[in-house]
Amino acid sequence: MVARQAELAAGLAAVQARIAAGCQAAGRDPAGVVLVVVTKTYPASDVRLLAGLGVRDVGESRDQEAAPKARDCADLDLSWHFVGRLQSNKARSVARYTDVVHSVDRSSLVAALGRAAVEAGRTLGCFVQVSLDGDPHRGGVPVDGVPPLADEIAATAGLRLAGVMAVAPVGADPDGSFELLQSVSQRLRPAHPGAAAISAGMSGDLEEALRHGATHLRVGSAVLGVRPPLE
Repeated sequence: MVARQAELAAGLAAVQARIAAGCQAAGRDPAGVVLVVVTKTYPASDVRLLAGLGVRDVGESRDQEAAPKARDCADLDLSWHFVGRLQSNKARSVARYTDVVHSVDRSSLVAALGRAAVEAGRTLGCFVQVSLDGDPHRGGVPVDGVPPLADEIAATAGLRLAGVMAVAPVGADPDGSFELLQSVSQRLRPAHPGAAAISAGMSGDLEEALRHGATHLRVGSAVLGVRPPLE
């Protein structure tokens, strides 16, 4: 356990140093950046160690793994972020423990999350997931579909529109991808000035994301190490 704590501390410090350098290069304040440490496939014991190192924002992508992990760590002061593709039939479970959903990309999911949040007596922050390459297998709404979906989220009880999210397409230039996402965010703000957050950037491209206004970074392997294979 001591060795694992040291490993996590080193990974976390390295990522925090990258964020500080990236913010300095972009003329930004690191205090405006939320580091979401994505702990999918890792045990609740790692979440506890990370919490002891000061981590407060934890990301998960599969409800069947995240729900029991959140229960195991319910005594910790954490904000849980759901960052993976989400089936509407999982909304009720996710709404019980998640604070922010980064992957909202269709009306049926908006409605399901809204009902579940109201039932649970909670308010969920929601990012519109934007498809930057049109690949339906990766999730996300096309750029021209962002405004109407954002309007739906903002009008749904139990939900709060946080901003936009995207994953840089495989093989694409992250700079160009995140520049496009930043422009989508800027076009959304006149109608929704409170939805200025941008969820972008992972272990391999967080510097590019910071350069284009990312406020939330979803980082896993750079902190936790190479992921074990999924069962």
